[in-house]
Amino acid sequence: MSEPGTSSVDDYRRLIEDLERGIRPVATSVDGRQFAFQASLHHLALQTGGYVVLQRDGETSFGQILTLRPDSTEVQTGADGGPSRVTIRLARGEGVILDGDGRTFHDALARPASSEEVEAWFSGVRPHRSALTIGEMLLAPGVPATLDAGGFNRHTFMCGQSGSGKTYSLGLVLEQLLVATSLRMVILDPNSDYVRLAEVRDDNGSDLATRYAEAAADVTVWGNHADADQPLAMQFADVDNAAQAALLGLDPVKDREEYAALDGILAGGRKGQALISGLDALLQSENPDVHQLGLRAANLGVLNWSIWSQGRGRSLVEELEEPTARCLVVDLGSLDTVEEQRLISETVLSTLWRNRSRREPCLVVIDEAHNVCPSRPADAVTSLATGYAALIAAEGRKFGLYLLTSTQRPQKVNEEVLSQCDNLLLMRMNSEADLGYLSDTFSYVSPSLIQRATTFGLGETLVAGKFFPHAGYVKFGARISQEGGADIPTAWADPGPS
Repeated sequence: MSEPGTSSVDDYRRLIEDLERGIRPVATSVDGRQFAFQASLHHLALQTGGYVVLQRDGETSFGQILTLRPDSTEVQTGADGGPSRVTIRLARGEGVILDGDGRTFHDALARPASSEEVEAWFSGVRPHRSALTIGEMLLAPGVPATLDAGGFNRHTFMCGQSGSGKTYSLGLVLEQLLVATSLRMVILDPNSDYVRLAEVRDDNGSDLATRYAEAAADVTVWGNHADADQPLAMQFADVDNAAQAALLGLDPVKDREEYAALDGILAGGRKGQALISGLDALLQSENPDVHQLGLRAANLGVLNWSIWSQGRGRSLVEELEEPTARCLVVDLGSLDTVEEQRLISETVLSTLWRNRSRREPCLVVIDEAHNVCPSRPADAVTSLATGYAALIAAEGRKFGLYLLTSTQRPQKVNEEVLSQCDNLLLMRMNSEADLGYLSDTFSYVSPSLIQRATTFGLGETLVAGKFFPHAGYVKFGARISQEGGADIPTAWADPGPS
């Protein structure tokens, strides 16, 4: 039947609106585990990721909405003198039942859960292990968002684009692990973002801050700057053989003479002493192969790097093997060259892997993971570091080695590392390609929940995995410690004098 004429347009619109407003928010479940629902688009209170109470026949279930979309349908009006069938708009979606009796149902009333009802459900599923309070539930204001500390015995992946609050939020997670657990941590910090992890904010006088100050006393920062607790240094002999050769660009077949010369020099070194006092020892050697090795090292500038301890002080490798602090922050950002950062990263990962048989639990935090373990390593040393990261990801858990990798570029992180992560912290990401990649990798998370990451505000995140009861949205809270790195002030954007 055709649409009404011009004279009855207003009546027609009122009819449509009345029908749309009259749509009841009802849900149906054919398996007792998932449900489909419909609701009116007018004053819609349900939203993707939000929580609902499903009521029918005196019984209730608690659920979460996973998808929500506008739709349309035809209905019979029976209006006198009007069209017999009209098209109306409504909302449809699907969800998961988080708490119910497992029975199927039809036409259950669906209403948004109150914050008190959400808190009641979370209280019933929180583990007896330490709960790490990282903020509050985004769609249930006032309900604490807590991570199960024991869930960090699975590898964790955190990502978010620049400006999402990723660095600040990762610091908050590390704080909670420090104050609420005894887990050892080694942090590869390429931007000096966590060098102030032991410093409590001046304006924070809470009991938690007091307890945190006690725990933070066991944090040491190794870096090449005046404020570091220890100089970031090691001996050339501390570097594993493969990395030594890679550092000097040596191929055991193509450069067999120099490779053999290096092997001979290393074999003659003694731990605790300077292996090579300077370039002159190589350049003035009567052995032509050693002389060539000296020229190679001189051209690369390797022996002039600041990371060589020359036998003075404690080596980073010694600290990794026999730790004197529970949390070690390796300040890669304090190093002069990218090459030094790559070698230190490789040495940390290879040392932890070499000592894996000790089975001492340790969380290995790799910030800016796309540089440490990229999908396509650009040099031999990074390739070695990537290999060790992949080994830890694949087999480290049984030895107590757990990864927490963080990046802005998920597709640029080694696939073997990413695919082994069971926990996800996803902050704002605008790239559809990155979100699609994450949906494929973390297939247990509804793609519609991941898609909402494009709309996240500062500090908002999707949390999923072994350390959270279900995939849900969280708003990170305030940190206890001082932030390390910071953006350069934009005073240059202020208007000049008039």
